[in-house]
Amino acid sequence: MTGEHANVAAVRAALLAGGADPARVARLRVLPGEVRTAAAAAEALGVGVGQIANSLVFDAGGTPLLVLTSGAHRVDTGKVAAALGVSSVGRATPEFVRAATGQPIGGVAPVGHPAPVRTLVDRALAAHDEVWAAGGIPHAVFPTTFDELVAVTGGTPADVA
Repeated sequence: MTGEHANVAAVRAALLAGGADPARVARLRVLPGEVRTAAAAAEALGVGVGQIANSLVFDAGGTPLLVLTSGAHRVDTGKVAAALGVSSVGRATPEFVRAATGQPIGGVAPVGHPAPVRTLVDRALAAHDEVWAAGGIPHAVFPTTFDELVAVTGGTPADVA
């Protein structure tokens, strides 16, 4: 789309290339203000906070790990580390996140990164017919489903909380 932010265009292209439903991709929205938290996104969209798929990047032994988790709870990093067989999973710096995804914290999308990022998709998101994820910038969002998130990211369903 003309005038579309490069990150949003990359997310849109990656979703379509990954087999996402074109009708859902067409509903990608750029909101008037930033929605950097699940609560802010849920309020702006008029949905429950559990329907927000937070994109959280962690440092798993120097390797980026993207966890797409329900906005209704927090990631248990000990549980995630044990499931992955790594000694620890820690908070990533903004620079680490940007290097891994090309996107800023608060706007990290599940797709559209310079290279594939290992991804876990929270099974709690499967409880919702529709979930919303960030679109590459802090005020872009798009609707999707749990199954579609797993498919387009090549992610692994996981219990992360």
